[in-house]
Amino acid sequence: MGFKSAVWKITFRILLIALTIFSGLYLLLYPQLLPAALLLFLVLIFQIVELVKFNLKTNEKVTRFLESIQYADFSSSFTSDNKLGRSYKELNLAFNQVMGEFKKTRMEKEEQVLFLQIILQHIHTGILSFDEKGNIGLVNNAAKHLLQVPQFKNISDLSRLSANLLQQVIQLKPGQGTSLKINSTVHLTIRSTELKMGGKKWTLLSLQDINAELKQNELNAWQNLTKVLRHEIMNSIAPIASLINSMRTVLKEDVFELNGNFVIEKEGHEDLKEGLETIENRSKGLINFVNVYREYTSIPEPVLSNFPVQPFLENISTLLKNELSKHQIEIKILTHPPDLHITADKEQIQMILINLIKNAREALVQSVDKTIIIQSGIDMNHYEYIKVIDKGPGIPPGSIEDIFVPFYTTKKDGSGIGLAISRQIMHLHNGSLQVQSIPNEITAFILRF
Repeated sequence: MGFKSAVWKITFRILLIALTIFSGLYLLLYPQLLPAALLLFLVLIFQIVELVKFNLKTNEKVTRFLESIQYADFSSSFTSDNKLGRSYKELNLAFNQVMGEFKKTRMEKEEQVLFLQIILQHIHTGILSFDEKGNIGLVNNAAKHLLQVPQFKNISDLSRLSANLLQQVIQLKPGQGTSLKINSTVHLTIRSTELKMGGKKWTLLSLQDINAELKQNELNAWQNLTKVLRHEIMNSIAPIASLINSMRTVLKEDVFELNGNFVIEKEGHEDLKEGLETIENRSKGLINFVNVYREYTSIPEPVLSNFPVQPFLENISTLLKNELSKHQIEIKILTHPPDLHITADKEQIQMILINLIKNAREALVQSVDKTIIIQSGIDMNHYEYIKVIDKGPGIPPGSIEDIFVPFYTTKKDGSGIGLAISRQIMHLHNGSLQVQSIPNEITAFILRF
């Protein structure tokens, strides 16, 4: 309505100016009416000035309104000028309403930002962001406390705490994480993500101290290890102690002295012989157990190198081809992208994959689909992975995590150490070994690097 009114007022003024011009030209035709023509000329100038002022006033308001939006200055207000008419009063009102909405929206955003800042400062997870030049954007109190650096200006300031920490943080790719012991009281796990804000690319780090959790896990590990050791040692020592007691009875009852020599009855001799053989076997079993445990606790540090995955997997397939063909088992290798590379200890990863493929072969003995799929690629978190997949009987849900416990096994001739060592090797690579299994459908062991 205000716009229509403004258009009508401008149109009316233009028509009035045109009428004044034509009237003045008409009066100039009559010399006796020259004073009247001059008067109309003055009226014309007045009308033009009024029209210009009329439009300049509007332009000023529009310009001030746009500048207020451009510079986010929502404190401006627009007052009505009664001389300019109702249309401009409505225009001022519209400007003020828009400015009010902008101001309200800005206040809500400021409140949200303040609320988020309060939350960030009170959470126990450290949050730290920096741009491509390393300049710090956001750092909360938890991050300052964990990193023990009170003032942050640039990410390079981390070198004051640990040069190794700075290097690992800079090398982190989006979605990746790392774990690093800072000192005897702080062990950090760090995850990285990337975002764009304000035309800049920012790296956002989350930091957590897992020292307490590690100590608890270490305690749990020692308790579990103690249970395993006690169980295995008792399984060997108890029958040995019982046999020794029985052999002592045999010596007492079936051995007698004859002409200065000790003579043993045949039945007693057989009992002693059987008892000694049993003790020997149990002792060998205990020695083997200790040797296996020693292998588990003395895995060498990985010697890392970067190598292509496809030829690496093809080499393992060739190595096991004859053994698998005896059981009519086929290996399929799927690599995407074809030029995928990983950084790892080639020999150790080969040992893990051979162990997993042999486990898959044993699982496929009674299966119809005798195919082992070795799939490799990059997941959504930018981690390289290798999967060993079979369609055997699978793993019962209750045993999923037990299979990685040292010395746990469901095989008659298994040591229960293969998967435990494999997971330990992947931990030394700062990676992981996980399993997904749907009984009687599919089982996949996943190495993530």
